[in-house]
Amino acid sequence: METYTAMRHFADSWGLLGMVIFFLGAVLFAFRPGSRAVSEELARIPLEDE
Repeated sequence: METYTAMRHFADSWGLLGMVIFFLGAVLFAFRPGSRAVSEELARIPLEDE
């Protein structure tokens, strides 16, 4: 049972920090300068005729 408690404390502290860092990285990646043009180009791929 001691292992479960240690894992839970680890997940509560470092797991939350890891998820916050991942979320901030995803937001920064999505809103980085120049991403609008790339996103619009990729959004048109299914509509292109070959």
